[in-house]
Amino acid sequence: MTTTLAHADAASRLRLAIARLARQLRQQTLGNLTLTQWSALATVETHEPVRIGDLAEHEGVSAATATRVVAVLEERGLVERSADAADRRSWRVSLTDGGRRELTLMRKIRTARLAQRIASLDPADASRLIELLPVLEALAGEE
Repeated sequence: MTTTLAHADAASRLRLAIARLARQLRQQTLGNLTLTQWSALATVETHEPVRIGDLAEHEGVSAATATRVVAVLEERGLVERSADAADRRSWRVSLTDGGRRELTLMRKIRTARLAQRIASLDPADASRLIELLPVLEALAGEE
């Protein structure tokens, strides 16, 4: 398929809209955690039990930064460390029940806020957006 000027224009507009919406959603951080800490918490959930070095790689930060983030999350009772059975010099990080509850609560609140924004759209626009979700999901799934 040939990329046209219309595709390029659509891509530019879509990229900008997604970036703005993502920024707005990120700014709705709840509680006393930073965006970096929320992101690390979600990454731990996805990859647990995860080595701190692997967490750093997933998050795009240094191992020292990941270690500091994990220390804060551990201090707040959101994650716990355990020795890696395969390598006693390494630690694995997992969510605690409290960490799972915090992530679930944050997601529910962010989803509710976005649902309110969708509900505030003109009904025809909200319907079009809902109809286009499979297209956006397919686009997001491509690599």
